[in-house]
Amino acid sequence: MQKANDLRSDSVLALVFKLTIPAMLSQLVNVLYSIIDRMFIGHIPVIGDLALAGVGVCGPIVTLLSSFGTLVGIGGSIMMASEMGRGDDDRAQTLLANSFLLLLIFSAALTVILLSFKQQMITIFGGSELTFPYANTYLTIYCAGTPFAMLALGLNYFISCQGFSLNAMFTVFIGAISNILLDALFVVGFDLGIAGAAWATVISQILSCLYALLFLFGNRVKIKITFGGYDSKIISKIIRIGISPFIILATDSVIIIAMNMALQKYGGAQGDLLISAVTITQSYFLLITGPLIGISGGIQPLISFNFGAQAADRVNKSIRYALVFAVAFTGSMFLISRLFSSQFVGLFTDSPETASISVWGVKVFTMAIVPLAFQYVLVDALTALGRIKTALYLSASRKLTFLTLIFVFAATAQAQNAFYAQPVSDLVCSLQSTVVFLLVYRKHMQTHMRLN
Repeated sequence: MQKANDLRSDSVLALVFKLTIPAMLSQLVNVLYSIIDRMFIGHIPVIGDLALAGVGVCGPIVTLLSSFGTLVGIGGSIMMASEMGRGDDDRAQTLLANSFLLLLIFSAALTVILLSFKQQMITIFGGSELTFPYANTYLTIYCAGTPFAMLALGLNYFISCQGFSLNAMFTVFIGAISNILLDALFVVGFDLGIAGAAWATVISQILSCLYALLFLFGNRVKIKITFGGYDSKIISKIIRIGISPFIILATDSVIIIAMNMALQKYGGAQGDLLISAVTITQSYFLLITGPLIGISGGIQPLISFNFGAQAADRVNKSIRYALVFAVAFTGSMFLISRLFSSQFVGLFTDSPETASISVWGVKVFTMAIVPLAFQYVLVDALTALGRIKTALYLSASRKLTFLTLIFVFAATAQAQNAFYAQPVSDLVCSLQSTVVFLLVYRKHMQTHMRLN
């Protein structure tokens, strides 16, 4: 078992690697939940492309569920890490108790809402008569696992922020490995089709949830899940701090919905084909943004802890090292997208027409991923430092730009050109975030150190 990292005194460079690499792998493996499902679904004989488009229509709803787990996980763990940095373990314990309650409330509410309105959502979000049955089957089963998915994701942040980054990674690994095995068993072995892929995901999420619960109720951690001490003010603050990453993920759902709607509306007879292609393209992009979230989210406990402990130099180093790491990662993924996109796309479809558009889409989507490293690291650093409104503005600005460009490009040219909304918004808004960070960071740090 892993020994907890000392966020106060261990080497900052070593801590960045110890915290971000497991977080990157966790996010990467978490992304594999949806990607693996799509790989098996895309190769179902005869109906593969239509079923894949159906799952693509469900994608925004799955992302929305994840965003609520992230809201509580990041909001609560940042506060908890800061209190641990100040040496107030009792306060940290109360924060975990309130976060656990909030996760349970969100899980129950979202399960009821989604099961009640799933058919309307599928239709609005780009489902056609041909893809609706597949989307409905997948989403009905997936919604049954909502509480397990949300608890596994949200609680994992509280394992990581206590220094147990490898155990946090293991939480996700359990689910991903189970998903691969169960997909092969249910989809291929038992020939259950899209329903088999959905059940494989739900069972895998249950296993991840059980591990996270056992770990946080056990004796390995200093701050455990307890009951009581509930406070509406604490819950409100958790939501305020977690709102920026929530907006990032929740608006991803809006963007996927908008992309599907635009492609269906302006794509004519090619609407379902374009949605299949963009589903594959977005799967590749998740292999970039998932680990980026791991890097930027992985350093947040380190930043928050040392911000609370008044260690400004360690905060500075954490951000610098994370930026270098993120740029190196995105640079590598840019090259891979140019060299191996056709091999990646081949994992999802046997259709030459779908494959051709998807390969082109991967190259378009990744045109500005290196600047995107600055967007993720700097915005999440501002969140960890308590600059919630600034981070929220920068996150929302990027999403609004992307959303606008989707319809501008789709309506004024070929529907396929909506793909260009991704790199243009990434480039423009990454530059904006960098400039804003440089303007506010030093003043924020000086004010904090003077006041405390």
